[in-house]
Amino acid sequence: MEYRRLGKSGLPISELSFGSWITFGNQINDGVSERLMDIAYEAGVNFFDNAEVYAAGESEKVMGQILKKKNWSRDSYIVSSKVFFGAGPKVPTQRGLNRKHIVEACNQALQRLQVDYLDLYFCHRPDKQTPIEETVWSMHQLILAGKILYWGTSEWSAQEIMEAHMVAQRYNLIGPVMEQPQYNMLVRDKVEVEYDQIYKTVGLGTTIWSPLASGYLTGKYLNQPPSESRLNRAELGWLSEKLLQENNRKIVGDLVKFAQEIGVSMPQLGVAWCLKNPNVSTVILGATKTEQLEETLKSTEILHKLTPEVMEHIETILQNKPQHPLY
Repeated sequence: MEYRRLGKSGLPISELSFGSWITFGNQINDGVSERLMDIAYEAGVNFFDNAEVYAAGESEKVMGQILKKKNWSRDSYIVSSKVFFGAGPKVPTQRGLNRKHIVEACNQALQRLQVDYLDLYFCHRPDKQTPIEETVWSMHQLILAGKILYWGTSEWSAQEIMEAHMVAQRYNLIGPVMEQPQYNMLVRDKVEVEYDQIYKTVGLGTTIWSPLASGYLTGKYLNQPPSESRLNRAELGWLSEKLLQENNRKIVGDLVKFAQEIGVSMPQLGVAWCLKNPNVSTVILGATKTEQLEETLKSTEILHKLTPEVMEHIETILQNKPQHPLY
């Protein structure tokens, strides 16, 4: 396992990480969850991603129980949570990025994960109802209190991230270090174009999610997908509507054939392709079965096969390379 710096911070983060979205406390039992974390940790993964909203808090409880049972040295792993959507009943004070919810959600995440502090704490979405100054101050104060070490954003626009940095600079506060955007062969614009200047100016780490487009890029949806597949779940209807299109179907079919030609699996190709982007700090892997995780963890072993010629051929299949604006 190789390690990259998280943006301009000094934090070494494994280039492959493991997340519990959809799976822990929901799609798989606790025994499978424990085995998956074991496999990841033994492979050198040091970042485990979570959020208050995942399985309405149950995901964090499952992960917390596993961390307590394993008793891994606390300085050997990074654990995260995210704040915005809430974990239970959604009365007005139980969601958003106001100081009350940020502080209470952090305390609740610490209890569920059974840790003394969060390494990474993400603002899960922008909050149009809360002044950005309040959010930045709240995150800064959590760092001073020793409850979090770094804070960042998830699915924020470049403008919103820069507004947070401007507030931090104005008041001499600690600004956001990382962003967690969706990034894969079919979703590229934000990571490759929108954030382009931020990498160069304030610096930005990226903990990208859905490198296989919730399994769509594996090719299993080309025929009759398994009934338990992510994109068949009701809560992911918004995502399946975007992905399950005829044009994407042809692209994935061609990618699967090309992966076979160069002697790699399509899941490995999808993950390795994301890793080729130098602005990706870590690729978050998800899995419901041990063999799935064992396969994608080997993605780093095929990076040498992604030569400039291979990457160019992938571009001819995708036909979706984002255009950079003229500055």
